[in-house]
Amino acid sequence: MNQNKLFNLTRWRLASWYAGVMGVILGLCGLGVYEAIAHAHWVTIDREIESVAGTLHDIIEQILQQPGRLEPGVKRVLPDLCPGNERCISKGANLEHHTLGAIHRGNYYVRLIDLSGNLVAVAGIIPEGLPVTPTDQLWQTIKDTQGDRYDQISLSLHTQDNLPWGYLQVGRSLKDFDNYLTNVRWILFLGLPVAMSLVTVSSWWLTRLAMQPIYQSYRQIQQFTADAAHELRTPLAATQATLESALRLSHLSELEARDIFKTIERQNRRLTQLVADLLLLARLERQALSMRSTLCCLNDLVSDLVEELAALAVSAKITFTSELRVHQPLYVLGDQEQLYRLISNLIINAIQYTAAVGDVRVILDYGDSQALVSIQDTGIGIAPSEQAKIFERFYRVNSDRSRHTGGAGLGLAIAQAIVKAHQGSLTLASELGKGSTFTIRLPLSVAPSESACSRLVDPSEE
Repeated sequence: MNQNKLFNLTRWRLASWYAGVMGVILGLCGLGVYEAIAHAHWVTIDREIESVAGTLHDIIEQILQQPGRLEPGVKRVLPDLCPGNERCISKGANLEHHTLGAIHRGNYYVRLIDLSGNLVAVAGIIPEGLPVTPTDQLWQTIKDTQGDRYDQISLSLHTQDNLPWGYLQVGRSLKDFDNYLTNVRWILFLGLPVAMSLVTVSSWWLTRLAMQPIYQSYRQIQQFTADAAHELRTPLAATQATLESALRLSHLSELEARDIFKTIERQNRRLTQLVADLLLLARLERQALSMRSTLCCLNDLVSDLVEELAALAVSAKITFTSELRVHQPLYVLGDQEQLYRLISNLIINAIQYTAAVGDVRVILDYGDSQALVSIQDTGIGIAPSEQAKIFERFYRVNSDRSRHTGGAGLGLAIAQAIVKAHQGSLTLASELGKGSTFTIRLPLSVAPSESACSRLVDPSEE
């Protein structure tokens, strides 16, 4: 397939499109995963900040008494509370039980702002250059002078008498969150090329698998065209040669003219039969053949064929017998004319490929709700390497002998197509030099009670 430019180019295009589409899909999936991870962590952080701020807000509001004045009780809640932006260390404070000590104290800061917007006190970490933001926004994301981000919530504070006191701002550092997202971005950034490499290799391999049946069909069409042209060329060349010979003669006697006409008629008949066989194969494979589905009695069919082909066996000095291993009629639903051709093709092949004094036997049996028709011969047999090819069009095990008998190599192909059209199967068991057995399996059909085959042969008779 790689040597064929058309298929090779098509394969490249399919692989490129597949890899491109998969790249877009993987990119969108990666972006979706990243956004989902970021959103989930952001929601978690917001809930954590909201929980801490809500707890502090409820506790501090119970302590505040006058607007603008920081009560000493707030210091007990926040031991490291310092005025303004000053840094101070609370000595001896029990940090294990206060609110911030319980939830990642190293990541949090708390700011108390009066009604004028002035910073009153701070607790927790004190980021450098962190601006005092407006208090009218509930959530804010701000940066310090180092570029680190902080997520902050602002809640209004009231005194015990429900008078406005100021605002409580609780913020959390997003440095660990940003570092985590950076790692996720790197994983996705580095993972996408690796995934695309695997997709590219896989697409190249998958396109080969996908195009293999198409390429095989293409090769079969090429082979069929070549074989059909070869088969058609022979009778056409013979006809052309006969006509040219006749045209060279200045005078033709009646006897010579008759010989020429007989030759042309024989070649024309061969062409007609070949074209008819090809049309039948095409119609069978398209399943467009309108079969006259009727109940066909295989007992009668086999018996009639044995009688009709007995003369052919006698002329070939072949012992031709039949064996019906059933006591009841076997019916199948199908086209009787096609079934007749199916079995006759196999019997004629068996006779033609069996040497003189050989044996050909037709056996009718049944099993597993199927009718079995076996054609056994003691002929030349078929080599194992050729058994898979004998059902191909124009294939002949022995080309010289087939040409001598007038065959075009379509008999077994037609037989296989007819069997498939009747939902059956055709199998071969053969040994080179010892003979072959073709077995037809067709689904049995229940016949009406009043129907019966015209003849039933006793199993012991031949």
